[in-house]
Amino acid sequence: MWRDGVSLNKNTHFRKENFIKVKLWYYLFGIFVILYFYLKLIRSWYSFTLMENKSLQIQQLHSKMLAYGSSQKVVPPPTGWIKAIRTAIGMSMQQLGNRLSITKQSVLDIERREKEGSITIKALREAAKALDMQLVYGFVAIDGGLEEMIDRKAKELATKIVLRTSNTMKLEDQENTKQRIANAIKERTVAIKNEMPKALWD
Repeated sequence: MWRDGVSLNKNTHFRKENFIKVKLWYYLFGIFVILYFYLKLIRSWYSFTLMENKSLQIQQLHSKMLAYGSSQKVVPPPTGWIKAIRTAIGMSMQQLGNRLSITKQSVLDIERREKEGSITIKALREAAKALDMQLVYGFVAIDGGLEEMIDRKAKELATKIVLRTSNTMKLEDQENTKQRIANAIKERTVAIKNEMPKALWD
């Protein structure tokens, strides 16, 4: 009888230990799940914020580029802007040199470098100021805007990825229809634009 009591106590104690262990395991698992979804939420929020900031940055740059849109049609004078403006207003090389605190020969060198395209922005800005002008400097997207440029690059990358996958499936006798490929390219393009991976510019 005494042995039965001891055995019963051991079983009860063992069950309690197992219950505590199981409870502790579930508790830890619950914490892990909460942390996992919390970190996932933070990551999603960070990605969304990053995407919003990137979109805002693109919009701001696009607005600035629009101001330079008409400048694409402007053809620089054959001699360069410095010499063209200087001669048009009747200023001698010596006079421009005096304004820049440089020699006549240095002015000739500046005009030559501008014509060759090897002049620095700093030198152009200083020359413009000496001519009572203001240097206007900026980039204009070939596609018309940053959004259009990103669209084109994203579509090119998406097409490359989808067609590569399609060719693999073709070898496995799982060829896709043209419509499915077109839809896949469209969906992949949107995903790439949202992610903006570094591979976009390879």
